[in-house]
Amino acid sequence: MTVRVLTGVTPSGTLHLGNYVGCIRPAIQKSLAAGTESFYFLSDYHALIKTIEDPDRIEKSRIQIAATWLACGLDPNRVHFYRQSDLPETLELDWILNCLTSKGLMNRAHAYKAKVEANERDGEDPDNNVTMGLFCYPILMAADILIFKANLIPVGRDQIQHIEMCRDIAARFNMLYGNGKEILPLPEALIDEEVAVLPGLDGRKMSKSYDNVIPLFEGGEKALKEAIMKVVTDSKLPGEPKDPDSTSLTQLYEAFATHEEREAFRKALREGLSWGEAKEIVFNTINGEIGPMREKYEMYMREPEVVEKILIEGVERIRPMARELVAQVREAVGLRAFRALENKAKKVKTRKGKCVVKQYREKDGLFYFKLVDASGNLLVTAGGLASGKETGALVKQFKAQGMAALTGVFNELAESVSEQQVQEALRELAEE
Repeated sequence: MTVRVLTGVTPSGTLHLGNYVGCIRPAIQKSLAAGTESFYFLSDYHALIKTIEDPDRIEKSRIQIAATWLACGLDPNRVHFYRQSDLPETLELDWILNCLTSKGLMNRAHAYKAKVEANERDGEDPDNNVTMGLFCYPILMAADILIFKANLIPVGRDQIQHIEMCRDIAARFNMLYGNGKEILPLPEALIDEEVAVLPGLDGRKMSKSYDNVIPLFEGGEKALKEAIMKVVTDSKLPGEPKDPDSTSLTQLYEAFATHEEREAFRKALREGLSWGEAKEIVFNTINGEIGPMREKYEMYMREPEVVEKILIEGVERIRPMARELVAQVREAVGLRAFRALENKAKKVKTRKGKCVVKQYREKDGLFYFKLVDASGNLLVTAGGLASGKETGALVKQFKAQGMAALTGVFNELAESVSEQQVQEALRELAEE
């Protein structure tokens, strides 16, 4: 059985070494596994949430990130590699899912709650600067996943809630429209506990928010070396024993070194290796893996038309899948091609081929009766009396006098029914 794995990367900035170790490298390795169909996309519609006022940044980030994936070894002939904005079917599915998703579910989204809490803390209106893009972000993410019926979604623990919301949305759709079938399969979050979280220059998690990143390709070899030389260490001099765990330099090295190299590095630090020499070792090891990729990255950046062609070919291969899913969804919710409609008017059960007068009690506690013709069509509703006995007497009068017997009580002819049709039905009753 083939398992579909889907990963999206938001082009809101330049990728760094932490992105490579924590996301890109393991994702590419997993794409080579047998029985796996992989989908990798640039989630550029998501990028608009944070960078809608900076179109140049979005444009630059999209090409940088696409070039990075390709340079790092992503094989577009083996996986599905595409841009979110090249797949309009995603937005159609997104709107349909918006129409069945409750606001209460979106109120619980972590990103929205964090924004509201920050606004309240600052004395602002709770929804200050909250766009509908931010508020509905989990629904678009659900559409990204469900459009290809993805099974596994690699995410960090901070993203698990979005997968749970996706499952809630899919389950509700299936309940409302599935008729016992699972039109939208429920995805599972894939948490890889072995993926490293790479520290930045100051020891905290590498993040653009902390301004402590080590660039992956931008700025070339020089920028990589300068960043590594800025990694914080203690003040111990060359020759003095050093604790390998006192600096994030060791974690950086171990993300690229073999087991034997890691042990040798730790031993050398304990024996007095200088921090300057240690940083040279770390730089050379990382650059040994990144260097050849950097050349490919620079080539793709010089020839963006090559990347464009790869992405367009990628989306055209998978659009038939997306169209098929959206067609199923449209059919399920009633957005169908025009056709002769089945007459679903409710028929009153009666003796086959014969007219009937049926007496009954309504929820208001009053008694009524209805006249139904031989085809089961409702002709007259009348009554509204306090007792069944009174209603029975009225029915007897009605059979004898027709509509004239109903003066002064509730009575209603069905739409397009004439008194002549009522009289014909009463004659048929009398002849039975």
